[in-house]
Amino acid sequence: MEHVASAALRRQGQADQEGTSNTVPLVIITLLFFMWGLLTSLNDVLIPHLKSIYTLNYVQAMLVQFCFFGAYFIVSLPAGMLIKRIGYQRGAVSGLVLAAGGCALFYPASMNGYALFLLAFFVLASGITILQVAANPYVTVLGAPATASSRLTLTQAFNSLGTTIAPTLGGILILSEGAPVVANLVKTKAEEAAAVQGPYLALAAALLALAILFALVRLPKMTHAEEETGVISTVEKTVLAHRHLVLGAIGIFLYVGGEVSIGSFLINFLGESNVASLPAGAAAHYVSYYWGGAMIGRFIGFGVMRYVSPGKALAFNSAASIALILTAIFGSGAVAMWSIIAVGLFNSIMFPTIFSMALHKLGKQTGQGSGILCMAIVGGAVVPFAQGLLADSIGLQWSFFVPAACYTFILYFGVKYAGMYSTK
Repeated sequence: MEHVASAALRRQGQADQEGTSNTVPLVIITLLFFMWGLLTSLNDVLIPHLKSIYTLNYVQAMLVQFCFFGAYFIVSLPAGMLIKRIGYQRGAVSGLVLAAGGCALFYPASMNGYALFLLAFFVLASGITILQVAANPYVTVLGAPATASSRLTLTQAFNSLGTTIAPTLGGILILSEGAPVVANLVKTKAEEAAAVQGPYLALAAALLALAILFALVRLPKMTHAEEETGVISTVEKTVLAHRHLVLGAIGIFLYVGGEVSIGSFLINFLGESNVASLPAGAAAHYVSYYWGGAMIGRFIGFGVMRYVSPGKALAFNSAASIALILTAIFGSGAVAMWSIIAVGLFNSIMFPTIFSMALHKLGKQTGQGSGILCMAIVGGAVVPFAQGLLADSIGLQWSFFVPAACYTFILYFGVKYAGMYSTK
């Protein structure tokens, strides 16, 4: 999942040498965006895989997202303090090494049970959280300020590319096709658990390689513009007086929760007999369509929102998402399948739109407001868990009322602040 840096930043001093190219640092940072998109989206493949291996109910399976996105809430503030102490570049290296350690933990987890898997997810997400806090700012300084938005668009596009290809890649490398042979059930389950070892060890090696590259490359030194943000304890009390920020934080919480929840249940949903009866490996390819729709919709939204206000665009997309989810709930077959997949297309603009609307005219409190919004990403931990409770009690298809309710609030937020910006 993608978000903007939460701190106001500035460059210290001048460039190291005139004419020095920023291409190599930008390539490395773009790879970071790609990697954390890929790692986040792989959860959608691992959830049904682990559910099958350990015969979990939906609530137990959703502990994966609870541990993963819970790390954003728990680690964000300590990550900020760590980076303030050791600097942004060393912070990014620390995040990469920690994320690599989380990937490496998948090897012993495959032999020691579900609880160690959950620890591995938390460690991995903790590394990604530190990495995002540290690496995002560099995109804005690796070149002229006038082209900063284009560089951000590029890196976010690669983040979306990672989320798009991960489910298909995971389906090929991790998910087994066909039913296990009953006589060899124990052996088969052990082999299925071990299927994560190779891919995640390879990811650990890739993250360590990126850590080495990031440690060696010369990057601008960055620092918090502390004098602009003021004393944290004082600002926090006043920043929450902005109603649109508070509602925006709720919107981020519910949006991330709804988006992640749909992706988490999608493979199981496509396996339902009245939907598509797809085996997990085949269904994983369609999860890529869900995340790929968000990537395509981002480019469409870029053009449309030059003429339509963000609030109106947000309201339209959330209304479309609600209609599609209800079609998936009450429909069946290909109609239900493609309706839920199409929600990804309308997810595209929601996060950056809610984020920017919530920060509108906060002035010097923008940094504090941004931090609150980033912590609201914990919705990715809570909402899937809530849907899991509903799925266990009334059935998987009916449980999609949970993300539908999330988008209903986003519709309200978009309508309420439809006139916040003037359009050209």
